[in-house]
Amino acid sequence: MITRSRPTRPARLATARAVLLGTAVMAAACAPAATRRADVDSGEPLRAAMDSLTSVIVYDIFSPPQASRVYAYASVAAYEAARHADPALRPLTGQLAGLGALPAPAAGAEHHWGVAAVRAFLVVGRQLTFSRDRMDTVRAHLDRQFANAGIPRAVLARSAAYGDTVGARILAWAATDGYLQSRGMPKYGVTRDPGRWIPTPPAYMDGVEPNWGTLRPFTLDSVAAFRPAPAVPFDTAPGSAYMRQAREVLETARTLSDEQRAIAAFWDCNPYVMHVQGHTMFATKKITPGGHWMAIASHVSRQAASPLPATAEAFARTAVALADGFIGAWEEKYRSAVLRPETVINRWMDEGWQPLLQTPPFPEYPSGHSVISTAAAEVLTDLYGDGHAFTDSTEVPFGLPVRSFPSFRAAAREAAVSRLYAGIHYRHAIEAGAVQGARIGAHVVARMRTRARAAQAR
Repeated sequence: MITRSRPTRPARLATARAVLLGTAVMAAACAPAATRRADVDSGEPLRAAMDSLTSVIVYDIFSPPQASRVYAYASVAAYEAARHADPALRPLTGQLAGLGALPAPAAGAEHHWGVAAVRAFLVVGRQLTFSRDRMDTVRAHLDRQFANAGIPRAVLARSAAYGDTVGARILAWAATDGYLQSRGMPKYGVTRDPGRWIPTPPAYMDGVEPNWGTLRPFTLDSVAAFRPAPAVPFDTAPGSAYMRQAREVLETARTLSDEQRAIAAFWDCNPYVMHVQGHTMFATKKITPGGHWMAIASHVSRQAASPLPATAEAFARTAVALADGFIGAWEEKYRSAVLRPETVINRWMDEGWQPLLQTPPFPEYPSGHSVISTAAAEVLTDLYGDGHAFTDSTEVPFGLPVRSFPSFRAAAREAAVSRLYAGIHYRHAIEAGAVQGARIGAHVVARMRTRARAAQAR
């Protein structure tokens, strides 16, 4: 199981591609400091902080649910500091579960809200990740950028102190979400039930985060409120609905087009792919599914030249949708504990078959990609509009080309069906996951009102 503890030595091994990714992103974060005031008054410093946090999450090998928690708390912290730059933005107190009132900035005193937002973001990100030296490097670089832009020292100090205070309050709130308690809960237990999920090749890893569904959601009144319809019942009789699902996965894998293979690779987002060569085992580190969607939010914000408040708003709403999506999806995954296609096909259809992509180490139903991608797409559509075309370069550091989409929902649909092409999900899990994600995303849009209703969508 991947837990919030230091990875073992084998887990720290990575391919050159993963090392190059971390090096490239951190090098970008440590480029020469900007000197123009307009640069630091924009949303770019916060976008740079987000990109650097993703690099650290990849380096630290966080599981997808764990990564979503880090993004959510760090993004809420940045939003609560940045919102003071725009009187139209509303506090999230009372909108997010358990979030009490946050301290107000000193009345009548000048602040630089970019400084405050970045500091709040990095305070939380640093505490919730392992590689704090890397986070310190990012903070030092951004501090120099702000200082070299001509912001008065007193304003810098006051703004940084306010960001630190907001970050500390958000961390205190995060400590009450049940995460620490979940560390001591039982691991997933493998049984002899022929229909119950079991670990898959090549590493046969323990189920990742079997108790994630016990965490406090951000906006959901109940983790069960948006459960998907029941999974197709386990039945290995020839021609059963269950076996027809597996047959579709097998036949799809045998007839994949080059485009379908490209789609599967683009949305792979498995943060920890194991490789076995003889007696040697090593891992390739990649971005998580949530990290991919946070990168999309960052790309779109940058393409739109969004100012600091709007950038922080997009990050917070997207991250909360992802976090609630993971909690909802994971609760159902371990409740239904559906076998992966690889297990079913190897046992009852083709003993030597392997999926195009490595099967992730957790139960099949619903498709997590479908849930979180659709939830994020609903929030981003509400922010930027339906039919907002964009180009996604998230996977370029991993050697993959850019892909362009006519809308966020189109991207989410492609992310969802990519799991069928990859050979790791049944169609029912994909379709049910998309329905669950759309409901969660719509709920976040309705519940998390960062602006007055008339001004929410723009």
